[in-house]
Amino acid sequence: MTAAVTTAKDTQVSDGPGTDVAPIVETTLVTAQGRTSIADVVVEKIAGMATREISGVYKLGGGAARAFGAIRERIPGQAESLSQGVSVEVGERQAAVDLDITVEYGVEIGELTKAIRRNVISAIERMTTLEVTEVNIVVHDVHVPSDDDDTDAADARVA
Repeated sequence: MTAAVTTAKDTQVSDGPGTDVAPIVETTLVTAQGRTSIADVVVEKIAGMATREISGVYKLGGGAARAFGAIRERIPGQAESLSQGVSVEVGERQAAVDLDITVEYGVEIGELTKAIRRNVISAIERMTTLEVTEVNIVVHDVHVPSDDDDTDAADARVA
């Protein structure tokens, strides 16, 4: 992930005649009344939910993350992590997102990743007013429906 570069609208403020004019950077998150900070985990959850909304995404996370997630889901009261497979870098005004996904078999991956990027960028910018500088996506696997049948048969033999 590359470092985010911040930009903002500059306004000029002066204390009166004969004083220097100082630029004040103002955005929705940084104002004259104070600063709002958004934790990385918030942006991770938004990106994770926005990714899952796209048809053709089977799961988020690489092999190890999915295995750990499967174990966690079997613990009573635990649910799938909304930020699994998502990492972000959040600055004062910008965010960059990395996604690890598994796609459904038969889905055109190029179109799927375009849809994911649009949805993730839209959701993060709408909810946080952060500018999303990049959304990097790694496709780790393709889910084949017969994979589920093999897993169910193995579970039945063990039980």
